[in-house]
Amino acid sequence: MRPVPADSAIRRYAALVAARDEQVARLFAPAGGDRWSQSVGRFRDNPRREPDRNLAAVMEYALPGDTVVDVGGGAGRMGLPFALRCREVISVDPSPGMCAEFTAIAAEAGITNARAVQAAWLDDHGVEGDLLLAFNVTYFLHDITAFVEKLSAAARRRVIVNGWSVPPPNQDAGLYAVALGEPLALLPGPFELIPVLWEMGLLPDVRVLRGRFALNTAPVDTREGAIEAALAAIRRYDRLAPATLERARENIAAGLERLYRIEDGRYIPAWRAESRELIITWETQAARG
Repeated sequence: MRPVPADSAIRRYAALVAARDEQVARLFAPAGGDRWSQSVGRFRDNPRREPDRNLAAVMEYALPGDTVVDVGGGAGRMGLPFALRCREVISVDPSPGMCAEFTAIAAEAGITNARAVQAAWLDDHGVEGDLLLAFNVTYFLHDITAFVEKLSAAARRRVIVNGWSVPPPNQDAGLYAVALGEPLALLPGPFELIPVLWEMGLLPDVRVLRGRFALNTAPVDTREGAIEAALAAIRRYDRLAPATLERARENIAAGLERLYRIEDGRYIPAWRAESRELIITWETQAARG
């Protein structure tokens, strides 16, 4: 890889992740244990469902003889459907709960050509394949270059990384700003990742997909219910420290009209920005010979 200049996309990427970590450590309670195992049910989906437009667009890159590696594959929401079209799917994920859920969903769906490897991607696990997927995992990475280099080294043909124009960890930024009384430290998304890839000497193809991120727009009937719904949206991802929780409740109550539209006496969440999915893909050196 080329030398990294002092003012570079790579350094800016790492700084954004570090700033979010600092804010989380200061305002939130420690997650404790495997945080992803505590919410595996939210990541379940039927591998035999009809692919939506975005998943179908990614599947265009797969060949029947492929071994597909799903990096940070979780419960297999993205990866397991490939097992119905390809030779094999391997999910590499550090969460024991997610690996167990992946295995259970595959068994329920009668899928026998898929397996989970419990490991972080940068561990020494030896997994490689023809097509490598990394979906919704790059936002949190301190060492983005090591991650990308290992993706390219392990892929015999192609790497596909996705990202949302407003990354999922940033989509509640308007809510957090009201609740915390300070702006949410934003994690890097595709607009920060693409310059990193350029600095690494990669020239990926980029596609903006048509489907939009599903927004939680369920209305709430009462003011107190709206306050609790806003707090629940935060708890989906973060545990608030006790002092932060009380302050957040007070701030949300005082700023409720900034978070909800009120129509016919009902509270409709309005803090989330609209987001579009991008897929960022490149052929690897092995494919080019």
